[in-house]
Amino acid sequence: MNRFFQKRYKTARRLRQIINVFLKYGFGRVVDEGRLGRYVPFFTRLRSFGQWPSLRAPGMPRNLRRAFEELGPTFIKLAQILSARPDIVGPEYADEFKKLQDEVAPFPGAEARRVIEEELHLPMEKVFLDFDETPIAAASIAQVHNAVLLDGSPVVIKVQRPDIRRTIEEDISILTAVARLMERHVAGARFFNPMGVVDEFARTVRKEMNFIQEAKNCNRFRRNFEGSPDIRFPKVYGEYLTEKVLVMERIEGFRIDDIKSIEEAGFDRKRLAKLGVDAYFKMVFTDGFFHADPHPGNIFVMPSGQLAFLDFGIVGVVTNETKDALAGTLIALINKDYDRLIDNYFALGYVREDVDPEVFRREFKSRLVDLLEPMFGLTLEEINLPEYLEAFLMLAMRHNLRIPGELLLINKSLLILEHIGLELDPSFDFFAASEPYASRLLRQKFSPRNVIGKLSAEAQEAGELAFYLPRYAHQIIRKVLKNDLHMKLHHLGLENLIKDMDRSTNRVAFAMVVSAMIISGSIMHAMRVPPTVFGISVLGFLSFFFAGIFGLWLVISIIRSGRL
Repeated sequence: MNRFFQKRYKTARRLRQIINVFLKYGFGRVVDEGRLGRYVPFFTRLRSFGQWPSLRAPGMPRNLRRAFEELGPTFIKLAQILSARPDIVGPEYADEFKKLQDEVAPFPGAEARRVIEEELHLPMEKVFLDFDETPIAAASIAQVHNAVLLDGSPVVIKVQRPDIRRTIEEDISILTAVARLMERHVAGARFFNPMGVVDEFARTVRKEMNFIQEAKNCNRFRRNFEGSPDIRFPKVYGEYLTEKVLVMERIEGFRIDDIKSIEEAGFDRKRLAKLGVDAYFKMVFTDGFFHADPHPGNIFVMPSGQLAFLDFGIVGVVTNETKDALAGTLIALINKDYDRLIDNYFALGYVREDVDPEVFRREFKSRLVDLLEPMFGLTLEEINLPEYLEAFLMLAMRHNLRIPGELLLINKSLLILEHIGLELDPSFDFFAASEPYASRLLRQKFSPRNVIGKLSAEAQEAGELAFYLPRYAHQIIRKVLKNDLHMKLHHLGLENLIKDMDRSTNRVAFAMVVSAMIISGSIMHAMRVPPTVFGISVLGFLSFFFAGIFGLWLVISIIRSGRL
């Protein structure tokens, strides 16, 4: 029981800290609308009254980034994940979150030793010939140390921060509670799906904290590129692998964006750009399993001229359905068949159910033509890929399309790679590099085996429908004859209407109570109801006093709601 209260106390204290940081950076409106004001001292709320700008006000994305930085590892990770979801937070916030660096102060090397020995159940001397207590990199979840195994193999050790799991799990529970309150009370919050964001974040960060899964990801990449003379993935030492400790082969070389060192070493920059992009297209279009965080710090040029990929905590999986969607999109674009492209979006469920199909088709097609038609008159070298990807994403957001997470990860990774490619080779042609893989994807989509397989699956579904159709029809007819046929209707936006009516009713009732207190106070003062002081009824004065406080409270709540 004592532990239960300690945990509740720590959670409440952490929640108060989070709220105070949000207030500090001007997000009091969110705190107030999310019904979290009870955690804020009254005078703090009174002092900040009228100083809560809109979330769309200039400078608010920067303020939120600073708040996340101050709140520590969990929120830094959340911001990094949201940086890849402009469809949820908007492009301004996504761009600002991209500036967050996952670099924090390292924990002591002695503490890293302790974690390693506890996880491996062996003293360091039984495993390592040498261990450098000064980390070469420190991030929010783990830090990395150089070491040498007993057989002389140079390795790096990724060590998880002590107690980071407990900290992140506590923050996830707080974020879950806050997300529920936002969905319940904050107008328009359900459009951004706060619970879905928290669930996606929790799933991603828990995977990243499991180094066994990261090792599996690395080994899968090694198998996919087995025999490749130009691409390298580090070897994982499975005998020294736990959820909190990961020992891998040490990769020596230069960061892919260290242009000066690459030139001094005499490497061909055009070749390196092509190698990196080819490797990534192979991951996405051929293997269906790709590195989802290919920033320059995770790609190294080795002295041998090979490209090495590092850090496999975040990966993406491309399903066959997504590959078909990409192929269908390419076909529609090549043929300028916008109707077919929109049909593809409907078939894949990208368009929400509450959208009028005809209105959507007409408006989306018009904007799509405006966006894509100028592109067909350009050569591949003249096309600005990031600009078109960003414009298309904005178009999808404007029409509330459901964009699958893997497509957003691909979009984010392609933009990073395109930037890296242009740094290495200013004349780099991203479209030309993608052409062989796009052609292969189209051939696969219409290959005899693929077509026959799809026809077989469709025939099987049709057969099952023909088999069960009489039974379903019989059930429906029996319900109709028994007058037992029910239909469920979902009223869109009705919840917000009920919430607004409930709030308005409460305010009216509250105002009536205040009015009654004022009238009763006036009567008691006029009749000098005892006890009296200097001829003033004490009860009447108290009635006026509390009516004034409650009235001021009511006015403040109305002003803060922004609905005068």
